[in-house]
Amino acid sequence: MKWNKAVLSLTPYQPGKSIEAVKRQYGLEKITKLASNENPFGCSAEVKKAIAAYADSFAIYPDGYATLLREAVAEHVGVNEKQLIFGNGSDENIQIISRSLLDSSKNTVMATPSFSQYRHNAILEGAEVREIPLIDGAHNLEGMLAAIDENTAVVWVCTPNNPTGVYIDEASLRQFLNQVPEDVLVVLDEAYSEYAVAEDYPKTEKWIETYKNIIVLRTFSKAYGLASLRIGYGIADEDIIQKLDPAREPFNANTMGQMAAKIALQDQVFIERCRYENRQGLEQYYTFCQEENLSYYPSQANFILIDFKIDSDEVFQYLLENGYITRSGKGLGFPTSLRITVGSKEQNSEIIAVIKEFLTLQKSLTK
Repeated sequence: MKWNKAVLSLTPYQPGKSIEAVKRQYGLEKITKLASNENPFGCSAEVKKAIAAYADSFAIYPDGYATLLREAVAEHVGVNEKQLIFGNGSDENIQIISRSLLDSSKNTVMATPSFSQYRHNAILEGAEVREIPLIDGAHNLEGMLAAIDENTAVVWVCTPNNPTGVYIDEASLRQFLNQVPEDVLVVLDEAYSEYAVAEDYPKTEKWIETYKNIIVLRTFSKAYGLASLRIGYGIADEDIIQKLDPAREPFNANTMGQMAAKIALQDQVFIERCRYENRQGLEQYYTFCQEENLSYYPSQANFILIDFKIDSDEVFQYLLENGYITRSGKGLGFPTSLRITVGSKEQNSEIIAVIKEFLTLQKSLTK
């Protein structure tokens, strides 16, 4: 086989273990998954009603233009319908951007550690990857600016950042964008923006009028609780959208996903509740970490990265055997940390109790 070298140099994305796999492996009845930053409260009840009542034919292709969803999102964020692009989750939009702008003559700049798919897609396109280490869990914006040159095509900015949950304040982000060359596309990945409560967290929807070289990525997979239906979207100047669209697969946004996302968008009371509950859950983890003298990053997302100062796989495995699926920091660039999705109040209390058991055991072994 005449494989591309880039494909052979990469490994597939490794999702967290599934609930059924853990049940079978460890003979457990109850599993709590807090690994993939999914919404523990599911989705809006209105979405469930609509899906249950859906009676149209599954033999018909989806609306390739996502007309009804496009209208709803445009109204919600306050932009023109032609300033939107829809994807099979944000992952596909990242792929579309990479396919459209990157090749072996270009380079791309990103923070590290950050979302792995920026690097993954850049390598597939043969581009040079310039990774700038985080500082205290935050993007080193000055370092990223210094890495940009005449061959830079795309800069990736994840805010709040995955896996740290640290965000970029409005003033800092504007200062950064003001210095990026106009022919470099800046991707503002805001997958967790609905969870952000910081007063200076930027509202970037309208920034496309000022910055013609940005695209803002959002998703229905996180706060809206529609991860299995795979709907993401990008907001950008119409010229950018027109140039990206040929790289989009036809019928890429499925019918059920489009319908569910449109209805979910209308239920902002549900989003407000999830944001509130998430903030309460984070406070549970903050209190726990302070009591146990564990380092963590204050998060504006629906997860927390906790440093246990030991091999994170040890903590991960102990929790797994006790029915809790989390994410070891080893594959995320933080080998002694664990990323835990914020669950319901009860789920948070339960997993914290198990972590305390682990810490007590560790202390007894070191005596």
